[in-house]
Amino acid sequence: MIIHRATTQNARQVAEMVGELLAEIMEAIDIQAFNFDLSATVDRLADLLDKEKYFVFAAWDGTSPVGFIALYESHALYAEGAFGTIPELYVRPSYRSHQVGRQLLSQAKIFGRSRNWTRLEVTTPPLPQFDRTLAFYEREEFSISGGRKLKVSL
Repeated sequence: MIIHRATTQNARQVAEMVGELLAEIMEAIDIQAFNFDLSATVDRLADLLDKEKYFVFAAWDGTSPVGFIALYESHALYAEGAFGTIPELYVRPSYRSHQVGRQLLSQAKIFGRSRNWTRLEVTTPPLPQFDRTLAFYEREEFSISGGRKLKVSL
């Protein structure tokens, strides 16, 4: 397994995995919570990567992408400065339980330390369908730090 920082040349492969992740979430919650357009996602991801507003590390088994973690930098007084947020972490089902998620998180922690982030944050729904996800993050030393993630469209 090789993990490297994704570039704009990897945008399509990562965007395809984003689509898989969103489809899996919507199937689990039985709600059409996301609108996914592959072409628009590829363009958006390439732009964010190019501007270094978004950082992605991808795991590869040979020439096949098998997972990724995305990060962006945030700032808050409660976090004592800059910190990283993980909006997406995905490992293809056939590679789960092979330590790929752990390796991706390890790379994210190394990257965060290199940017002097005080912490990494992630949101996972407090639903029974995501108990395994929550358990994974807890095994990786994440702890509950607040309420639920809410949104409003603008």
